[in-house]
Amino acid sequence: MELVHSGKVRDVYADGDDLILVASDRVSVYDVVLPTEIPDKGRILTQISLWWFDRLADVVPHHVISATDVPEEWAGRAIRCRRLTMLPVEWIARGYLAGLGLAEYRKGGTVSGVALPPGLVEASRLPEPIFTPTTKATEGHDEFITYDDVVDEIGADTAAELRATTLEIYRRGAAVAAERGIIIADTKLEFGRAADGTLVLGDEVLTPDSSRFWPADDWTPGRLPHSLDKQYVRDWSSTLDWDRTAPGPEIPQEVVDATRARYVEVYERLTGDRWK
Repeated sequence: MELVHSGKVRDVYADGDDLILVASDRVSVYDVVLPTEIPDKGRILTQISLWWFDRLADVVPHHVISATDVPEEWAGRAIRCRRLTMLPVEWIARGYLAGLGLAEYRKGGTVSGVALPPGLVEASRLPEPIFTPTTKATEGHDEFITYDDVVDEIGADTAAELRATTLEIYRRGAAVAAERGIIIADTKLEFGRAADGTLVLGDEVLTPDSSRFWPADDWTPGRLPHSLDKQYVRDWSSTLDWDRTAPGPEIPQEVVDATRARYVEVYERLTGDRWK
């Protein structure tokens, strides 16, 4: 197989007409891959995505062909998937105000051109989920764009369909997670077109790398709740005297262990299964 792309977390191999998507244990913050890995991270991300893909198949087609027809050395962390022409937009839905969304709101009361009520604070629940797309930067950082920008980029019909799909996936996922005591504050999705033109959900879905997960019993507007995602690594790295350029600092063992425990907890809470 030919390695066709190596991302911050995933490696993509060509295998005939299919692609093999392999999730590593790498972790990145501020677009820098850190030199220390989080054990089991890639397998947990893959298994959570597969769990969600099954439950969202009636909302939108997904790219998974098989989770078992992959090389043995990648078992559990790889999927065989369809080739897609990926769309040049990060499809983001937010139900709560945090992270870059909060920073953007503080500048002028909007996020991606969506006006929000005054007086919101960190971790505020929004009146309803909103669509806040960004660019998909190959270098540097993603930037907020408006819905009109998305229309200009990919056309009105596709933009409308995928905005609705993004919000429906978020609502569906947030409702399922809420039953298990988890708040999904926001999530990022990726879509592409299959060879026949069908719009397809790709990459990962509703994982601790692509979403903010908070324990519902720890949520209070005005402060950031305990995170069940890689925010823990971001918070640790923000305490360091580091210029946020590669190769980045080694992660201490206690931070590695605590981060892995968060990924495991999300998997077990969502699926109801023990992580083996």
